[in-house]
Amino acid sequence: MDKVTISTGRPYQVTIGSGLLSRLGEILPPRQSCRVAIVADDIVDSLYGDQAAAAFRQQGHSVCRFAFPHGEANKNMQQLTALLRFLAASHLSRSDLIVAVGGGVTGDLAGLAAAVYLRGIDYLQMPTTLLAAIDSSVGGKTAVDLPEGKNQVGAFWQPLAVVCDTDTFATLPETVFIDGIAEAVKYGVLADPTMLDLLASADFGSRLSWIVRRSVEIKGRFVEEDERDTGSRQLLNLGHTVGHAIEQCSGYAVPHGHAVAIGMAVIARAAAAAGICRDDVPQQIIAALVGNQLPVDCDYSLDSLIEVIQTDKKRRGDLISLVVPEQIGLCRLYNMPITELASFLAPGYKRR
Repeated sequence: MDKVTISTGRPYQVTIGSGLLSRLGEILPPRQSCRVAIVADDIVDSLYGDQAAAAFRQQGHSVCRFAFPHGEANKNMQQLTALLRFLAASHLSRSDLIVAVGGGVTGDLAGLAAAVYLRGIDYLQMPTTLLAAIDSSVGGKTAVDLPEGKNQVGAFWQPLAVVCDTDTFATLPETVFIDGIAEAVKYGVLADPTMLDLLASADFGSRLSWIVRRSVEIKGRFVEEDERDTGSRQLLNLGHTVGHAIEQCSGYAVPHGHAVAIGMAVIARAAAAAGICRDDVPQQIIAALVGNQLPVDCDYSLDSLIEVIQTDKKRRGDLISLVVPEQIGLCRLYNMPITELASFLAPGYKRR
């Protein structure tokens, strides 16, 4: 069992290991008996809902469960309202607890509900996907989407704790598993060339727990430096400006990690064309992505992507903030006029 402390305004621990769903009593700090609302999508609820509920009941808590249709398309205001009404109908109070069991969609939805219900109650993240374990469960960003854009309604609300049972990865479809590899590649590009080399080898099965821990450590460092995402934490958006646009153009048929993989490839090729980095930088990034069956070319026109990026939350007036790799292990923020974005990205854009 590994533990990583995230030192935000309210510090918390990320616990990583095997068999943790049945060992919550050893992991979580003592808590008086309370009402626990377990939130999961329909797939995860069928796989782990009973086990999670039993674990909390063993600790003397009463449990209610909210299951919603899976998929990013259901991370919206309608599901948020349904969840909030469920919490109210279940009589949760400010001393009670919300538990997000699942991937990033569940964590975002449950976390935002926790942030706004009764002006804020505790919640626990229990990620069951690699992507959620290494990225979205840590850092306190919560949100739902609007038709106009991804993560347009949200709040910063740090969890009480994060408990990652790596056994849950065994039930992931391959496409969902490699979605998380894209975010691990991102962390390698940002801060750990050795991890990027390991991922590029595609022979890391025995070191998966280490990859989770190392990714959490890297993200934790950025979160601790900039909890409210006004400076260095924005580097975690590497690949996300283009990636979010791809997700939206596809009606969220393209999964988040796959879209971010394309976004990283586009921005790295564009950076090399602009002389910001050497040609071997995009080559290394693309090798790690392709070696893990992740896409690097796009199905949508550059004009379509630019139109969506116009509403990206990283836009500030007439400027858009891009994360650009200068070398493996070093990325920088570039504020660019939105009118220059298309010409900058064009050399890195490839249509599939």
